Amino acid sequence: MNMPMDTSLSLTRGTAAPVPATPVAGAGVVRIADDKAMLRAAADLTRDLVKPRPSVYWGDLIASVALGYGALVVAATSGSTAVVVVAAIVSVLGLYRGLSFIHEVSHMKHASVPNFRLGWNILVGVPMMTPSFMYEGVHNLHHAKTRYGTVEDPEYLPLALMKPWTLPLFIVVSALAPIALLIRFAILSPLSLLSPKLRTMVVERYSALAINPQFRRRAPEGEAKAYWNRLEVAASLWAITLIAITVTGVLPLRAFLTILGVASAFAVLNQVRTLVAHLWENDGEPMTVTAQYLDTVNVPPPALLPALWAPVGLRYHALHHLLPGLPYHALGEAHRRISAELDAMSPYHKASYPGLPGLVSKIRSEERRVGK
Repeated sequence: MNMPMDTSLSLTRGTAAPVPATPVAGAGVVRIADDKAMLRAAADLTRDLVKPRPSVYWGDLIASVALGYGALVVAATSGSTAVVVVAAIVSVLGLYRGLSFIHEVSHMKHASVPNFRLGWNILVGVPMMTPSFMYEGVHNLHHAKTRYGTVEDPEYLPLALMKPWTLPLFIVVSALAPIALLIRFAILSPLSLLSPKLRTMVVERYSALAINPQFRRRAPEGEAKAYWNRLEVAASLWAITLIAITVTGVLPLRAFLTILGVASAFAVLNQVRTLVAHLWENDGEPMTVTAQYLDTVNVPPPALLPALWAPVGLRYHALHHLLPGLPYHALGEAHRRISAELDAMSPYHKASYPGLPGLVSKIRSEERRVGK
């Protein structure tokens, strides 16, 4: 049943006020009205931060992939176990950071950072078999006000309202992502050229970085389709080449397994980050922007580790849902300004958490509560 969500809340700066919420029978879900003062303050305080800085984007991306690929070579060739372990960890973190720029690519106006999408696809998207079309046109649906947290959201599952075994399964299955991507691009892509039915299935079900199993993607059109096709051909050729040079011995089996291991590790790391990016407490009904914000997570300083497991601005995921147009390098300053301006009782502060363990525990506790 839809509950009324059109109540507004006035919050004068410097004056504390609670967020009105209407309880809903069943899972304990509440309907939260929009805090228009918070939304207005967030927009007003960050108007000068919206312009991306190309030098930051390019410098960060190139440094990340150079570190990641360099460490990967060391991990694949070193004879020292200790060196292999350290190099593998460095490679995971570097390549994970580089891969995380797909989030920025999906949001940015490409003219604002010329050729960055192309460069990212060449350096990361195609080599890692996650070309940008896997996220572009998908992630924006997650930000649609009427889709967030509903069955039409490709990036949402009510994990906190599901069975306790879903959390470990959610993490473990991500370890198979590299193999799934190899199958997607080395086998399904070529075969789908021969079968319109298979092609429809590949486009709808295997062409999006989504976690909602009910999501079905629409086929691209026009220039988007042409760009998709170019990237898919490149990723398919690379996947086939990678398998071929491994089978023929050109690429040593150890190196191939190291690549898969590193890719699997940062896929798991990203899935853990995804797990704590939201509280996952919505039951499928549309939510206000404030409710969406409070269902999402910031892990700001002084915590240091989120810079590694939630890189490229992802530690400010709740703030990103308030201001999805802000470039990642501006989110820290935006958070400082908004935090300083709004009263301590403002809903803005309620989305900030100290770290990863507490967030996982919170979701597990909610699962157990709902299960009872």
